[in-house]
Amino acid sequence: MAAKPDLKIVLCSPRGFCAGVVRAIDTVERALAIYGAPVYVRHEIVHNKYVVDSLKTKGAIFVEELAEIPDSTNAPVVFSAHGVPKSVPAEAQSRNFFSLDATCPLVTKVHREAAIHFKRGREILLIGHSHHPEVVGTVGQLPPGAVTLIETAEDAATFTPKDPNNLAFVTQTTLSIDDTKDIVAILKGRFPNISGPHKEDICYATTNRQLAVKKVAPVVDALIVVGAPNSSNSQRLREVAEREGCPIAVLAQRASDIDWARFEGITSLGITAGASAPEVIVEEIMGAFAERYVLHVETVSAAEENEFFPLPRSLRPEAAAE
Repeated sequence: MAAKPDLKIVLCSPRGFCAGVVRAIDTVERALAIYGAPVYVRHEIVHNKYVVDSLKTKGAIFVEELAEIPDSTNAPVVFSAHGVPKSVPAEAQSRNFFSLDATCPLVTKVHREAAIHFKRGREILLIGHSHHPEVVGTVGQLPPGAVTLIETAEDAATFTPKDPNNLAFVTQTTLSIDDTKDIVAILKGRFPNISGPHKEDICYATTNRQLAVKKVAPVVDALIVVGAPNSSNSQRLREVAEREGCPIAVLAQRASDIDWARFEGITSLGITAGASAPEVIVEEIMGAFAERYVLHVETVSAAEENEFFPLPRSLRPEAAAE
């Protein structure tokens, strides 16, 4: 039997779950523990099939719209980490649902910024990707027409405001730092008085994971991003790896997704995971490579993370004691 070839694995750090994702998953699990099954969840709690499937086995029922939930239910209804338009909590209230908001606090911060700009009479630009649930949720915080979506540098260059001196912008939290930087530069160049966030809206976890990939991508033959195709932050990690010159940069949800022919002849492999991807899948993929290679593992770190977001108040232990 031929000896297995050597393979250097470079793990990106940080990778995987961020504080907002941990909070969202914990919200569903805690609601199941307190109230029992079922717990309804509007939209995937986070964009990861493994996470969603594991919550389904525990009694979570995922729906795309509240209309799918029976009127008679007393079960909790959880809003996903991506945030929802204002119409959703309003509908939940009108139907007397017990709702739990698992929106990431960093997304909620963007909602508040947009509301403040609107109150001050500014025309609001949202840098983001149309149809992504976070963008739908942010646009839905305000009346129709109050927010204009800017998806590309071309959109920024051709946008015509009602009043160039009365503009503001916010951004989707899971974008690429580089893409956003270019769009913001165009907007600021065209509209010097535009109001922006005091601190970038792109979340710390997105930024840190991209910085780690920037360090690793140029020094490996290939890089795998553990994440789902509909996960914005995972797709951005793959794009960052490509932009930094990594010859092979792929997204994989599970080890079974790996196209082994693409990895023939490599001697080094970078691995990271999107903010909604669990570490168990990173281990599964490393296990699959260990069957074919002798692994030599090292970690490259770009930042330390110790953020923590508390659960919704009604799920905290002190609420149970009241």
